[in-house]
Amino acid sequence: MRKILTITLLLYSGFLMGLKAQPDTLRMGLEEVVRMAQTGAPDVQIAQTAVENGFWRYQSFLADYRPQISFGATLPNLNRSIQTITLPNGSDAFIDRALMSNLANLSLEQDVALTGGSIFAQTGLERIDLFETDNNPASTSYLSTPFAIGFQQPLFQFNALKWAKKIQPLVYEEAQREYSEDVENVAYNAAALFFDVLVAQLSLDAARRDKRDADTLLVISRGRFDVGRIAETELLQIELSAMNADAALASSALDLQTSTEALRNFLGIQEAVYFEPATPSEIPVFEVDAGQALSLARQNRSEAVGFERQLREAERELARARGTTGPSADINGYFALSQTANMFGDAYVDPLDQERLNIRLNVPIADWGKAKSRREIARSNQELTQLQVQQNRINFEQEILIKVQQFSLLRNQVALALRAYDVARRQLEITRQRYRIGKIAIADLNISISQEASARAAYVSALRDFWLAYYDLRRLTLYDFENQESLKRSRE
Repeated sequence: MRKILTITLLLYSGFLMGLKAQPDTLRMGLEEVVRMAQTGAPDVQIAQTAVENGFWRYQSFLADYRPQISFGATLPNLNRSIQTITLPNGSDAFIDRALMSNLANLSLEQDVALTGGSIFAQTGLERIDLFETDNNPASTSYLSTPFAIGFQQPLFQFNALKWAKKIQPLVYEEAQREYSEDVENVAYNAAALFFDVLVAQLSLDAARRDKRDADTLLVISRGRFDVGRIAETELLQIELSAMNADAALASSALDLQTSTEALRNFLGIQEAVYFEPATPSEIPVFEVDAGQALSLARQNRSEAVGFERQLREAERELARARGTTGPSADINGYFALSQTANMFGDAYVDPLDQERLNIRLNVPIADWGKAKSRREIARSNQELTQLQVQQNRINFEQEILIKVQQFSLLRNQVALALRAYDVARRQLEITRQRYRIGKIAIADLNISISQEASARAAYVSALRDFWLAYYDLRRLTLYDFENQESLKRSRE
């Protein structure tokens, strides 16, 4: 047993030496840790990348509703070959072809969200150069299209542009709010990791104090045993308490190392550091109105926008089922002015008009109920989404109300736990002094030690629960009730 104890002490001493060798010691309170996390933690960088991605997706969506201007060209298209050509009499013949064509055009296209169709306008010029052959002399010709306009309009079909205009702004707003929530989630997680380090540090301090007291009591008890004032069983119990104190000290040191590494990694600190967390001494005093918290959550949380988005997406899928299973038609129209000539200037003189109009119709006659099944599935999914959103809204509101009630109770628990901890510490100090002068037995001392440890754990736990509830309320409402300001953030 003594050999195991020696090894444990050596490991613990090595750990303490490692801590002392660390280059940096960060003495920070809870607010400093939260501020550091929200400005440089890897999770914040991930959230910033996500909202940046959402921003550019939204910009891409907006661009779909703006005119698209494009330039196209084929410069050149050279063709020297023998090809099969159908002659006017209907027979085929092999003809030696030698030509070069050049084509350039400029076009403008605009989608129309209201109707789901599109219109376009363009201008272009084509030149053909025939090379001299045995059968044909060299020549040049031009085809100009100074102006052309056309449209394409689907009828009785699903209008994706119209539904995107209803849904994509909600998607972007949801992404913006999710970014604010992610930053507040970082604050919550930073607070949780901070208290992990704080609890480990306080446990280590208590373990050191218990070890010193256990060693002192062991020396006193051995002296009393040598003069016959205590029994051997009591001495053995004291020795066991001393060994338990050694084991608790090593375990607390390991817990501190583990929690320190977790906080360091979360904050994105690359070099080795040692944290000295300061116990929050002051509890903010402010009242949270449940009605106000619920109103703020509805205004700020991404879920509120997400509920509306889900309902509209369900409506879109029903419209898609209806638009892709029934009769459909397309109307295409085209008008252009064009001219051909052997000289460039003549190609723009007295252009001739061109008109094209066609209507395509598709009417399903018999699909054996397939179209109806698709529509009914979409309608059923819409009803299911409505029920789910309704229940999720109820759960969302209940969560806010419960968190507000818990927050008020947790503040009172911190005060009660602190008072209990102070009483337990004073009681333990008095009990130790009485044991040193032989007024009480070791069993009474062990009871006081256990009560003090329980009171300390209860106080730190109450403190942790309060601050986690504090940051939880912030992320649930995106509002700082202490400073009376919104926590909504936008892409910078």
